[in-house]
Amino acid sequence: MTENAQQQPSAPDSELPTQYAPADVEGPLYERWVERGYFEADAKSEKPPYTIVIPPPNVTGSLHLGHAFQHTLMDALTRRKRMQGFEALWLPGMDHAGIATQNVVERELGKEGKSRHDLGREAFVERVWQWKDEYGGKILGQMRRLGDGVDWTRERFTMDEGLSQAVQTIFKRLYDDELIYRAERIINWCPRCLTAISDIEVEYQDDDGELVSMKYGEGDDTIVVATTRAETMLGDTAVAVHPDDERYKHLVGRHIKLPLTDRTIPVVADTHVDPEFGTGAVKVTPAHDPNDFAIGQRHDLEALTVMDERGVITVHGPFEGLDRFEARSAIVAALRADGRIVAEKRPYVHSVGHCSRCKTTIEPRLSMQWWVKVAPLAKAAGDAVRDGRVKIHPQEMEKRYFDWVDNLHDWCISRQLWWGHRIPVWYGPEGEVVCVGPDDEPPTGDGWTQDSDVLDTWFSSGLWPFSTLGWPEQTPDLKKFYPTDVLLTGHDIIFFWVARMMMFGLYAMDGEVPFKTIALTGLVRDQFGKKMSKSSGTAVDPLDWMNAYGSDAVRFTLARGANPGTDVPIGEDWVQASRNFANKIWNATRFALMNGATIEGELPPAEQLSATDRWILSRLNKTVSQVDALYDDFQFAKLSDALYHFAWDEVFDWYVELSKTTFMAGGEPAKVSGRVLGEVLDVTLKLLHPIVPFVTETLWTTLTGGESIVIADWPKDSGFRDEAAEREIETLQQVITEVRRFRADQGLQPGQRVPARLTLTGTALAPHEAAIRQLLRLQPEGDTFAATATLPVGGATVALDLSGTIDVAAERKRLAKDLAAAEKEKAQATAKLGNEAFLAKAPDNVVDKIRGRLTKADEDIERIKTQLDGLPEA
Repeated sequence: MTENAQQQPSAPDSELPTQYAPADVEGPLYERWVERGYFEADAKSEKPPYTIVIPPPNVTGSLHLGHAFQHTLMDALTRRKRMQGFEALWLPGMDHAGIATQNVVERELGKEGKSRHDLGREAFVERVWQWKDEYGGKILGQMRRLGDGVDWTRERFTMDEGLSQAVQTIFKRLYDDELIYRAERIINWCPRCLTAISDIEVEYQDDDGELVSMKYGEGDDTIVVATTRAETMLGDTAVAVHPDDERYKHLVGRHIKLPLTDRTIPVVADTHVDPEFGTGAVKVTPAHDPNDFAIGQRHDLEALTVMDERGVITVHGPFEGLDRFEARSAIVAALRADGRIVAEKRPYVHSVGHCSRCKTTIEPRLSMQWWVKVAPLAKAAGDAVRDGRVKIHPQEMEKRYFDWVDNLHDWCISRQLWWGHRIPVWYGPEGEVVCVGPDDEPPTGDGWTQDSDVLDTWFSSGLWPFSTLGWPEQTPDLKKFYPTDVLLTGHDIIFFWVARMMMFGLYAMDGEVPFKTIALTGLVRDQFGKKMSKSSGTAVDPLDWMNAYGSDAVRFTLARGANPGTDVPIGEDWVQASRNFANKIWNATRFALMNGATIEGELPPAEQLSATDRWILSRLNKTVSQVDALYDDFQFAKLSDALYHFAWDEVFDWYVELSKTTFMAGGEPAKVSGRVLGEVLDVTLKLLHPIVPFVTETLWTTLTGGESIVIADWPKDSGFRDEAAEREIETLQQVITEVRRFRADQGLQPGQRVPARLTLTGTALAPHEAAIRQLLRLQPEGDTFAATATLPVGGATVALDLSGTIDVAAERKRLAKDLAAAEKEKAQATAKLGNEAFLAKAPDNVVDKIRGRLTKADEDIERIKTQLDGLPEA
């Protein structure tokens, strides 16, 4: 377990300041790690590989709590594997974030009174690159502040030269395999961003709208339809009814007048229509609704586009030039004046799609776009999980994954932007279409033009696990570090990113999976479990907390809340508690160093160790084994909690305290305990390091004289166990805890010394008398000792002389009152648990709570009776 034992520091107590100051430690430490190359991975190494690729943050982004959360967990995994002897690669980078980045630069141009069209495409793209070089990547510096142990020498960007080659290569392959095609379909269109966006980039929310019912046709040909988007009626080319609906059979195949126009439209029969919903008749606008488009395809209906790219009406004189929402009101007013409105419902709350980036209401729009045929790719992505090549953790998230990949629609990959990977397709003067790979020369000559669209950002980030390692070239990195081991990401981007990487990885890498495990986390919430937001004042900048409490405190708080797949509540008081934990580690280690804690020399054999020493070493090895198992199961919350309680409770509160008398006595026992304490601290600091890297580095290097804990060996369970010593110390803890509780109940001050007689003969506690007296502030009994309270506990007897310290009569009266309250609580809980009718109706959690009340009441009764028995007669 021990490394660099021969490099024991000469005066450790003088090397640690009295207080831990994270701001003075963290920055210089991180730069030292980077300068020394600790995070750089070697593709030529014979060590087994361990690879994680970072979910690439947007180039426009800054560190938020969600980033800090996931980065902490990825860093912990990677640091541990590095210490375990793996060639660990955590690869960083950024996403070019097409729409978001273009919007940022366009806003900057707007301040100059210009648009991108004033610059032209080439100059605008150059302007974006300038912005990226000057302002982009702010988050990378913030990652350093958090302590991310990434290999900065391998940093990638989704539009760097290598990744651009990968994008062009896979587009060409998919195109040649007829998995990419161009077609006119209904897409989600953002009138603000002026581009198509995919289904998963649409956010739905309940909006207050209106539901208008209106009459089409005349006389016997009248039919009523309802809509929330009255402006689209200008593009109606049919009314649809169910073929079995007797109400409308006489109209099927006939044409009826479309109000406000000089057109007539057919009535068609289609099974898509629900005859039980509304009037059982629906208006059909193929160019502005996906379901209507499908009906139009089945019935060979014309698709009339009635809005331009900005949502402005382009047809029918009175309404031409109006914004879609202005047109909605104007058209309803015109229909009302014409006697066509049957009913109006306002407000009508319904789900409306919005652009996830700018929050503009989405407009379904018929458009010529590029698509990926996902069926074969999605099947492969589903099969890889079903046959076990890829594990999803926690397993219950598999259903969510399958629900998505098993029902994928073809993916619209073209975006009407200028910033991004331009689609590598050229069109010729005679209608030729040529897809160009990275090694091909694009066609030249009069009339040849490249497609003006760029690819969806998720197209390039879907290649991330292998493109960042050099694909399509067969690089040493690709050979060594692919497939990656773990993809750790939030469950909210299974659809955006995880499924894309699975599809593209299996396709490009000949069926080899992009990662072996998908570890899904929840989302960070506020301390009440609600979504953080700037508008509600609950959004937190993690840098503020890092400045106030240190990066280790933020990291430990996030890790301690990380149960697989579930959301993580976090509040500032929890970060303060983690700061206190870091301070506790610091102060306890400083005390230990001042009292001879060392890793010099071998550990003495068990027979030379005290029960206290054997107890802590047994608990230490069990903790190593427990932490390893929890890491392998991605149980960050449980392993953090286990480390917290082992370090604070068992090492610092018990072992250090129990060892004080040994250290004070000096001699060979003190040297032995100093060596044991050094061993315990060495291992404990290593176990804590992946989550709290800064404070552990400072303390460990001071303790051991080693170069860095980053490259130290991860602890191994030696197999040492001593159950007898554990039982002995548990009994000792019971005695100390019960007497401390009794003292507190009597109102004694913690430091107040009390004469006591200890009867330990015949118990395992006899060797611990000095420690018991020291920890409980118990004086020798003296000549005038009179036992006024006797406590039998743990097989021993502790008799206390409390004369002059308490009012016995008042204390008996107080305890009698407490006993009556506890007995009443027991009676009430017993009655409820004995009531069959109550048990049949009450929820399980309520019943469990009452059982807990009963257990506590029994414990309180026993404790109070013991206290009463220990008091002298008044």
